[in-house]
Amino acid sequence: MTGVRVRRAEPADFPVVARLTVAAYEADGQLKDEHGYGTVLADVSTRADSGEVLVAVDEVTGAVLGSVTFVLPGTPFAELSGPGEAEFRMLAVDPGTQGRGVGAALARACVERAAELGCTAVVICVRAGMADAAHRLYSRLGFVRAPEKDWSPAVDVDLLGLRLDLTRG
Repeated sequence: MTGVRVRRAEPADFPVVARLTVAAYEADGQLKDEHGYGTVLADVSTRADSGEVLVAVDEVTGAVLGSVTFVLPGTPFAELSGPGEAEFRMLAVDPGTQGRGVGAALARACVERAAELGCTAVVICVRAGMADAAHRLYSRLGFVRAPEKDWSPAVDVDLLGLRLDLTRG
């Protein structure tokens, strides 16, 4: 996508990343009746210490448009990745800039990072009932349902596992 560049987040980006991540999750209805997850989303420095926080920035203005956290198995934010798999979490696009392909750029950057590291797959989870746009995005990128990765971190929060095989040519 033109006009957007993905790079590793710098500490100066953390306040913006915190704000836009919480705003995106709230706009999507994902923080309704949640206790404490907004605080986790806003703690960007902890995420950066145990994974790679990536940001999508507008190439003209330099504004941060979205972010994602890329992690490997066995790290504190890894939820479902196993040996050889990478995972990304907390993908968020500023609600005011959605529809520009920012989410796709961030997801592709994570897939590319996983391939660079020699991973065989990328796994993610999406909330059951999540917006169709997110499901379409992940499907377009080649992710398929992986029911063995489904899980529930809290009552009434059902997460569906998706997997992208990086070994297929």
